This record gives sequence, structure tokens and C-alpha cells, in this order.
Amino acid sequence: MDRCSRQSDDVCAGEARGEVSPRASRALWWGSAGLVLAVLGTSVLVAGAERGWRLLVAVTLVLVQVCALRWQARAPVAVLAVNVATGLVVWVLLAAVTLTGALLAAQVSLCVLSAIRPRRVSVGALAGMCLLAPLAFGAGGMAGLAVYLLTVVLAWTAGQWRRAQQARTRAEMRRAVVEERARIAREVHDVVAHTLSVMVIQAGAADDVFTQRPEQARQALRSIETGGRSALGELRLLLRAFRPDAGEEGAGEQREPGPSLARLDELADTVRATGMTVHVDREGATGGLPAAVDLAAYRIVQEALTNTLRHAVGADEVSVRVTAEGECVKVTVVDNGRTPQGRSVAVGAGRGLVGMRERARLVGGSLRAGPLPGGGFEVAARLPVERAS
Repeated sequence: MDRCSRQSDDVCAGEARGEVSPRASRALWWGSAGLVLAVLGTSVLVAGAERGWRLLVAVTLVLVQVCALRWQARAPVAVLAVNVATGLVVWVLLAAVTLTGALLAAQVSLCVLSAIRPRRVSVGALAGMCLLAPLAFGAGGMAGLAVYLLTVVLAWTAGQWRRAQQARTRAEMRRAVVEERARIAREVHDVVAHTLSVMVIQAGAADDVFTQRPEQARQALRSIETGGRSALGELRLLLRAFRPDAGEEGAGEQREPGPSLARLDELADTVRATGMTVHVDREGATGGLPAAVDLAAYRIVQEALTNTLRHAVGADEVSVRVTAEGECVKVTVVDNGRTPQGRSVAVGAGRGLVGMRERARLVGGSLRAGPLPGGGFEVAARLPVERAS
């Protein structure tokens, strides 16, 4: 499997462990650091006016909190402890700053910890911060106690909500992968059944002419060998895309072999019927591709065109390019539409992208999708031929 496929798998595995991607971690740091500087930093400057060394120490501790937030996605428990300790010192130095305000960075860390760590860990952290409630009561009475407890519980609850949302997203992705694998398994079954049927017919024909026309019999045997190699490749793919209900559905049902790149113009015509301009370019011979790669390429183009019709705002033109280079097939679909906020480009996000990426992965290939700098959206897949042969 190439580097793109390994990156996709690593991202999915990281999400399953509750890890945060580097890009999301940076965004989280910038947002939380800005909040702490804007709220707590301003409060410290106002409350520490004319306090001399106390103001200097308090500002330094606020900067320490901001720096510690950089690692809150990697070590949330340690960052929470640092922010609680420094927040308490700021509160002691500047009595005008409330305990709730002094522990703002700790509340942010508690929210992140609640979102990315198991509940037993976040509940322990929540209980630890609630132990500081008597300090809030002593400084601000019942009002101070209520505000402190409310903000701490809300921070923990917000993290739990985010954790539940991520769990639903992962479950939806897994369900989409399972459904796509089930459909791939049915289609591969069709291709294998078709190939084996042709082999049986050719074997019977070779037997009939074996004595009278040996050259014709040899040609039939060579065709059987070619078909057998192709069928073996399909069977390997079928095992990788094994579905739990494989023996329950379609036991005696006969279906036609799935579509292929040979029918790409028919697919383009159906899209043109909607008013979209579709350009189809081919380079190299695609007639001798393994059936698994042929089918995967067709389905990727089909799903990419469907995504263009559904999600590309203002798109009126799309280009499809299929290049056969001997060792691999490259498929590129580019439209000229705008990308709305709801059109996800994250790795593995979106049922359509999940399906396309799964098809590419199962034949040993890779797929990337995202908006182009000059506008439009691109789906590019690389499908190796040798892995499916």
C-alpha cells in the first residue's frame, strides 16, 4: 500500500483512539490561547495596575498557561494540572481576579480532556476541580460558588458533547465502509462468476476440438489460463472485502457483470442529460485491465460525478481523465463549482469520499480529494494494476 493509503489508515486509527490531528491541534491552540489572553489577560492587566511585581508575575503565569495549552491535545491531564496551579497563584496574587476567571485556562483544558480522554479520566478531573469550590465560596459567597461550579460543569459537559459527536461520526464512517464493502463484494462476485462461466465454456470447446483442431484447443486453453489468473485476483479482493451476510443474499440469483470503463461514455451521457458539460479524455489502453481495477475506476468516476451534481455550487462543467500507464491507472475528476462549507474535504469524511477511498484501498491504490486553489473540486485516484492481477 502506498503512502497516501497509509496516511488515510493512520488518520482513521488516530480518530478511533481519540487523538487530535496536528492541524486540529494547532487550531485548538490558537482558539484557546486567544480566549485566555483576551479574557484572563485583560483581567490581570486591569486588576494588577499599580501592583508592581505582582502584575509582572501574574502576566508571566498567564503566558505560561498559554504556552501549556499548546500541548493540551497530547497531554491534557498534565496541562490541566499546570493551569490549575498557575491559575491559583494568579488568584492569590490579584484578589480582584475571581477564581473562575483565574482558572479559565484550566476550564478550557478540562473541556479538551473531557472530549478526547475516557470518561473515567475526565470525571476524576471534574471532581478535582470541584474540590476547589470552597475557595470560590470563601471569596465570593454563594454567587461565586454558583458561577464557579456552573462554568466547570459546563466545560466538562461541552467536552462530553464533542466526544459523543465524534463517536457518532466514527460510527457513521464505519457503517459507510461496511456498506461499501458489501456492495464491492457483490460486484466482485459477479465478475468472478462471469469469468468462471466463460472458462467452463472454453474448456468444453477445447475438449470437443482437441483431436481434430489442436491449435484451436490450445487457444482455448490459453484463454482459460488468462481467465483463471483474473479470477484469482478477484477472489483475493473478495476475501479482503468479506461481508458478514455473504451466504445469505443472492444464493441463486444471477446478475450481469458490473459496469466498466468501456461504458464511461454512457455514464457521461447521463450526467450531460442534467445540463452539465462533461469532458472525457482517455490515455492508454484500458481494455485489458483487471476487472477489479476496471470496476473500481468506474465507480470512483461515478461517485465523483454524483458529488459534483449534489454538492458543487454553480458547477456547469466537469472533466474526467483516465490514464493507463501500464503499472497503474490514474483517474481524475475536476469540476468548476464552488465548495460550500458543508462539502467536507477531510480525510475519510463524507460517505461518498469514504466509498471512493475504500474502493481505491481494496485494490491497493490511493485517493485524494479536495478543493483546488483556483476554484473547483478535484478527485484523483491511483489504482495499481499489478496488485489486482
